[in-house]
Amino acid sequence: MASSINSERTADRLYGLIANEEDARACTDLPDSACREVPRNFFLVLASLVLTKLGDLLISPKTVLAWLLNAVGAPALVAWLVPIRESGSLIPQMVIGAWVRRKPVRKWFWTLGAFGQALSVVVMAASVWFLEGYAAGGLVVAALVIFSLARGFCSVAIKDVQGKCIPKGRRGRLSGLATTFAGALTALLTVVLFWDRGDPSMLFYSLLLLLAASLWVIAGTLFAAVDEYDGETSGGGNALKEAVDNFGLLRTDRLFRHYVVTRALLLCSALAAPYFVVLSQQQTGSVWQLGIFLLAASLASSLSASVWGWMADASSRQVMIRGAMLASGICLLVGFATLLAGGPFGGVWFYPGAFFVLSIAHAGVRLGRKTYLVDMAGGNKRTDYTSVSNTVIGLLLLATGGLTALVSLISEVAVILVLGFMGLAGMFSAMGLKEVSVGND
Repeated sequence: MASSINSERTADRLYGLIANEEDARACTDLPDSACREVPRNFFLVLASLVLTKLGDLLISPKTVLAWLLNAVGAPALVAWLVPIRESGSLIPQMVIGAWVRRKPVRKWFWTLGAFGQALSVVVMAASVWFLEGYAAGGLVVAALVIFSLARGFCSVAIKDVQGKCIPKGRRGRLSGLATTFAGALTALLTVVLFWDRGDPSMLFYSLLLLLAASLWVIAGTLFAAVDEYDGETSGGGNALKEAVDNFGLLRTDRLFRHYVVTRALLLCSALAAPYFVVLSQQQTGSVWQLGIFLLAASLASSLSASVWGWMADASSRQVMIRGAMLASGICLLVGFATLLAGGPFGGVWFYPGAFFVLSIAHAGVRLGRKTYLVDMAGGNKRTDYTSVSNTVIGLLLLATGGLTALVSLISEVAVILVLGFMGLAGMFSAMGLKEVSVGND
């Protein structure tokens, strides 16, 4: 009992420092009972997010899983990793969201989603240990499909739980702190696990995946302890019908439609990154640069995310604008510099440096659009907005991926330039959005 009281007091003091206000429990849009639990919930959600972000690094389809499929002898399956990882969790979210919103307490969906991701990663570890070739690779890809579906439950539930348990004006810094801590731990783990290492053994990959699985189990357990009050529910109907009906939001809700268009244009910050790596590989062909890119992404997140988070609490719209400006600017700079040079441009640090800037921009875009959506909606609308926008973006991601694949037949530079102009359009679209953050109420 005494330790519980001491833990609560510690949480209150730490939250007071983060909130930077005299009454650390003050909140503007939550019931009094929920306000009393804000400090404890804040740190439970924070710890859960840090652990899952760290787990995402350890099974990143752009790095670890790609290397893994090559190592087991299934290189042709590498092309499926990123589309499945992203779209597999986004496209089903209208159905998932319609189901989730019928339950008054949604934290259990996040917990089950975390456990589902852990189980999928264990299957990956077992497949590379007991199988080889395309049998192992196929099972990894199949497990990734299940992983993505489980991730979809987490994606829908987290925004609603965060909106019910964390007050407006504190949500951006929560996401920012989680990304900062995870980025710092990512940088440390990158050095420890990958520095001066040759071709890793299957035992190394299996242990790495099992470590990631344990992080999701711990995160799910912590999240289950969040004190969430009963929320609104919608009665009647089945999940699929409600999901189809929710598409009407794109027609009837002008602000939401504008947000979805803006978010689609801001996909440029995520899609451009691999082409920076490709240009760097063409320039040097050195394997050591892969570690440099991993460190660049980690440092960019840890150094910028909290700053973006604090800024998002003041104006998430401005964060999207600034992130889009930075992303489009660095894409156009890299694209035109490489085009004018007739090939890879600058020294060995040019593309990693540009990648670092792009990663900072991407952190801002992600934090800005996530905070904007949570602040824009309330009650069941928050879940509906999340599920509809994620489903639409998942479909557009596949379409945009196909488009960039076609443009890449011309050159990587052409892809970067197209994405740069796409980001520029996203910046202008974000400028037209309405302010919804607490600092502008």
